[in-house]
Amino acid sequence: MPELLENWTVQMRKGILELCILRSLSQTNRYGYDLAKSLVALPGLNTKEGTIYPLLSRLRAGGLVKSQLVESPEGPARKYYSLTQHGRDQLALMNAFFQTLSQSLNDAEMKGERK
Repeated sequence: MPELLENWTVQMRKGILELCILRSLSQTNRYGYDLAKSLVALPGLNTKEGTIYPLLSRLRAGGLVKSQLVESPEGPARKYYSLTQHGRDQLALMNAFFQTLSQSLNDAEMKGERK
């Protein structure tokens, strides 16, 4: 893969990964390993578990996510993550921006095909 394309895809994945984390947590509270496992499995995202935890920490420091230790019947306590109201607000803005951008790209593509 050419270097420019590789750099671009890395940056694109970083932003998308943050959106994926917030979207996942908007559905239900998730513990770190479960969340990481589901994101690693997404085709094209090409992420690793070790990438998820620093992002969760950054989102928590930014007030978008909160965590809580919950005792587990199967081993040590698990740290569950959930969205704060600020996180829900930010997710709504991110979803709206992503939808607008996707629509703009699709519209531009359609205009290009008509010429």
